[in-house]
Amino acid sequence: MCGICGIYNLKREEQEKTLKEMTKTLSHRGPDDEGFYIKENIGLGHRRLSIIDLSSAGHQPMSNEDGNLWITYNGEIYNFIELKKELKKLGHIFKSNTDTEVILHSFEEWGIACQNKFNGMWAFAIWDEKNKTLFCSRDRFGVKPFYYYFKKGVFVFASEIKALLRLPFLKKEPEEQTIYNFLALGLTDYGEETFFKDIKQLKPGHYLILNGDNLKIERYYRLKFNPEFGNFKEEECQNFAQNFIELLEDSIRLRFRSDVEVGSCLSGGLDSSTIVALTDRLLKKEGISKKVISNKLKTFSACSEDLRFDERKYIEKVTKEINVDSYYTFPQGNEFWQDIDKLVLAQEEPFRSASIYAHWRVMKLAKEKGMKVLLIGEGGDELFGYPEQVGAFFFQVLISAKIPLLLKEIKETAKIKGWRQVKENISLLLNQMSRYFLPSAAILFLRKRRVRDLGYIAPSFFRKFQYDEEVPKRARINFQELLQERVTESGLRYLLNFEDKNSMAFSIENRSPFLDYRLVEFVFSLPAVYKIHNGWSKYLVRAGTKDLLPEEIRWRKDKKGFTSSALHWLKDDQDKIKSIFQAKDFKAENYINRKAVLDLIDSNKLFEKCNLESPEIWKYVSLELWLRKMF
Repeated sequence: MCGICGIYNLKREEQEKTLKEMTKTLSHRGPDDEGFYIKENIGLGHRRLSIIDLSSAGHQPMSNEDGNLWITYNGEIYNFIELKKELKKLGHIFKSNTDTEVILHSFEEWGIACQNKFNGMWAFAIWDEKNKTLFCSRDRFGVKPFYYYFKKGVFVFASEIKALLRLPFLKKEPEEQTIYNFLALGLTDYGEETFFKDIKQLKPGHYLILNGDNLKIERYYRLKFNPEFGNFKEEECQNFAQNFIELLEDSIRLRFRSDVEVGSCLSGGLDSSTIVALTDRLLKKEGISKKVISNKLKTFSACSEDLRFDERKYIEKVTKEINVDSYYTFPQGNEFWQDIDKLVLAQEEPFRSASIYAHWRVMKLAKEKGMKVLLIGEGGDELFGYPEQVGAFFFQVLISAKIPLLLKEIKETAKIKGWRQVKENISLLLNQMSRYFLPSAAILFLRKRRVRDLGYIAPSFFRKFQYDEEVPKRARINFQELLQERVTESGLRYLLNFEDKNSMAFSIENRSPFLDYRLVEFVFSLPAVYKIHNGWSKYLVRAGTKDLLPEEIRWRKDKKGFTSSALHWLKDDQDKIKSIFQAKDFKAENYINRKAVLDLIDSNKLFEKCNLESPEIWKYVSLELWLRKMF
């Protein structure tokens, strides 16, 4: 795991100086080594976090034997051992034990088709000296970042926006369309645009080729989904569940390939508990090398002294049955405000929830314990659906003409989640369905009545962009299609982005077993009926973890997390929030109706219901703090 950057078609004297400044800003992503390749109109920079082959043979940028291909690479190709064997049979000779060299030889052998051979996470750039072309690729789901600038024939890329901000000719300006979509729709990481004008991101599952002034961007990966609802069969369900667990176990096995110790995050929820339990099973079967776990698996958790939000009783149900070393951190509201500048700088763009601070603290704790690699449970919710997406599942049952099943699922969901959750699911579904039939003006009118947050946007800013929302207006009423969109176009990308930046701020690599493409494709090949059953979400995971997890974990009805805890931090610090909007040098005047926000705070209604229904005040706080830090 590393930090990468590069410059194409800049004057050599300016190129070398700028490249070194860019690379320096990425030092936290790679504290172990630094390297450059600079020739004529191309320059590549690299900061290394040594994970596989810790020797100097892993130095980057790396070239092939002939010196006509050069790569700077961030990520891990987990199946590099198998690919290396295949390439050796084809006559390729290797001089290191790195996955980086495997990428180079794969490109030599298969060209751009090599992307489809990789199982992993990556963002890399390969300079082809012979053909004078630059080939850049980003992994299927966007685990690793790739930002770029392209104007007047100059192309510059980097792992982080901060590196691109070092360009002397880049005028730092906010991208207002992105800001509008963030404030009005809560969107981030849904397309190519960033919050900075002229800085874009290569989308997941895409590659680009630069040849002279010609930049071509193409999609190489599309996640297919099964549109059928299906008919539930118990025997078939058990087979699917077993296949799912076997794939997840193999994904974990691959993600323990490392020359440094590997630990795991553990929240007490179903996903991270399953990863830890399967890791334990692999260790007992000697399916994981003991060199990557020193004595015991280390687990890292964010907890709370406030028992309303604490997960320790669930975490300890898992650790009691598994021989691990557990480490806990207890984020507090006052610490959040102390660290907020560092968090804003690390994230580089506004973020939707203060709850990401819990992840920040877990990464900090892991760093203090000497960790470089952690497994995380990201992806499980996206594969099977969040509670608020159950409405789409209900609708697919309805259009499948399964009325008795629909009534049963509603009843069972109400037993588990309560009628309030069912009503919210149906309300959100009806709102989505209205997009099929109503014109844009009517949709905006209804949204403004329903989403009171729109009143906190500066009126002139709202009028400027209200008819230019860069998101599909058609609802996704097929449950599988909705999940597929959340995995590939939005939702998951945001989570992966903030986790990458949080972890790399502490020089830690996160690995996501649920996002092994084989596992993702298997889950999306199944009919929707096997994802939710008898009111239970993630039914395949629950069915597959019998005899693996404690029953209290398998059949948990709630998942507290840090979202609610973070809302209480904000509730307890309303004076702090008020001071942000009262500041004389308030930066977001053009975007935020701060009088409306201050009136809301003064009315004591800001957190009248301190739960997920609370006004999304953090968006406005986050935007202001971002403008202060970055401009």
